[in-house]
Amino acid sequence: MWHKNLPKTKESDAPFSRPGLSKNSPCFWHTGRTAIHLYLIIYLSLAMLFEDTYYTIEKPAEGSFKDRGSKFISFAFPVLNEEEIKKHQAALRKEHPSANHHCYAFRLGAGKQAFRSSDDGEPANTAGKPILGQIQSKDLTNILIVVVRYFGGTLLGVSGLIQAYREAAANAIANAQIVERTVNDVYEVKFDYLQMNDVMKVLKDEKLEMLSQDFELEPSFVFSVRKNNSVRVYDLFKKMNVVSIDYRRTI
Repeated sequence: MWHKNLPKTKESDAPFSRPGLSKNSPCFWHTGRTAIHLYLIIYLSLAMLFEDTYYTIEKPAEGSFKDRGSKFISFAFPVLNEEEIKKHQAALRKEHPSANHHCYAFRLGAGKQAFRSSDDGEPANTAGKPILGQIQSKDLTNILIVVVRYFGGTLLGVSGLIQAYREAAANAIANAQIVERTVNDVYEVKFDYLQMNDVMKVLKDEKLEMLSQDFELEPSFVFSVRKNNSVRVYDLFKKMNVVSIDYRRTI
């Protein structure tokens, strides 16, 4: 028969038992890698297409927790970058200079990829991690929570500290208003004066947020657009033959 000299497949190769295609076949591994690659492309494309929202808090909020004389005061802030975080931390240290600890956690970015926590002298993982856990449990980002502790004279132990910082952080979140935000791309469009009306029409029709404008050398607008609409709006300006349209950042 034509297939007598083909390699035999084992029972474990059953799903790939087509003559000549086994797990030891280079063709199998090439096919598998290609399938995985295509899956990742599709997955990332869909994620970028639909996941352009995130949850954060609308404005600063406070909370508190007391246990055996120790007082834990919590502060939650909406933030966009580490520079804002440092400013809030510095302000709190001035406001509470005699506090024993300033423990904190934050998470940044729509993808929630940037986060950090600090125990600020408390036993390892008893303060910063419980605070971060509350941020994660509510699926929040672009948020900083600082818990200031005034020691009351009685040691709370590891479990007591974890509970205290967790409850203080949770109380600040409970007192905050959670809001859904969109992920936006920021562009700068430059155009001729004769195109002013057409550019303004796109800004109005697409409900784009104007961030800044400049008319000194050549007219230009900096605007933000929801990420899911970014490519379409970009194409609208390109079809108008504007002088240039350039991506600046994502917020």
